[in-house]
Amino acid sequence: MDVKYKQSPILIAGNGRLSHSVCVCLIQAKHAVTLFTENKEDAAAAINSHFLDLFNICAEKPDRKLLEITSSPGGTADYQIGIAITGENLKEKIAAIRDLEKKLFTDSIIAINTESIPISLLQEACNYPERLIGVNWAEPAHTTYFLEIIINAKTNKEAADDLFNLAKKQWNKDPYLVSNDISIRAKMLAVMAREAFYLVQNGYASIEDIDRACRNDAGYYLPFSGNFRYMDLMGTYAYGLVMKDLNRELSKEDQVPGFFEEIIEQGDTGMENNKGFYKYEEGDAKRWNDLFAKFSYQINKYPFNYKEKATVADNKTSPL
Repeated sequence: MDVKYKQSPILIAGNGRLSHSVCVCLIQAKHAVTLFTENKEDAAAAINSHFLDLFNICAEKPDRKLLEITSSPGGTADYQIGIAITGENLKEKIAAIRDLEKKLFTDSIIAINTESIPISLLQEACNYPERLIGVNWAEPAHTTYFLEIIINAKTNKEAADDLFNLAKKQWNKDPYLVSNDISIRAKMLAVMAREAFYLVQNGYASIEDIDRACRNDAGYYLPFSGNFRYMDLMGTYAYGLVMKDLNRELSKEDQVPGFFEEIIEQGDTGMENNKGFYKYEEGDAKRWNDLFAKFSYQINKYPFNYKEKATVADNKTSPL
């Protein structure tokens, strides 16, 4: 099958680290990329840092000439895909969509990240709602296989299929398609975070112990198999017995716990200001970011390759 949009120019609108690594991901796929961002200097420094890592690791070097960074792109240009990367804020997302609509032709795809806001709500603000597709990435985008594509009944299915195939064949992604209007990745992460909060708030475990349990159990098998294949591997029946009793005990809280509200109210944003769930010293943020960058290349080697054939139609995979 031919890949539509192969090496087509792409406009990215966004600020922050995810927008930077998405640029690198698409440049690796030989797209000409224009990044529209409020801080050109920060973006250039972050992207150059990714390029330096790639120069040291990859046989094929990214082409810096494919990147343009601007804070004021001109009028309508020949971009067939526009990508918006915003915070999880409805007004911010609508503003980004409307801005992209001014810069793209009417048949261009608009892809926007959204974790908790349904695509249908964002489509209400679009002149051409059928071309809006939810696309969620994982940071760093250029080293991870993750890509979540979200559609609904209004979505142009052909455009969604084209984007799926482009991600699979050109962007080095292992994408999946969600047809229920909202992210499933966000739901799974929220459930895990809610239970972790509950266990800490009620004195069952410390923050450190929760992290150890996640790292050394789920963190061990998830890159290999995912949840369902791991249950098959270990014995599905046993999980049914455990869940029958355990599910009644799981948290159903719909508010974040007091200790987390305190962290937010105190302005503790994590490594950015040396305090979040943990306390940090000066220099720790750089050390952890360097370790994270190194880890992202190492873990990239490990997901087991089943040579699976992904199908867009039914969102299932089957070994070849």
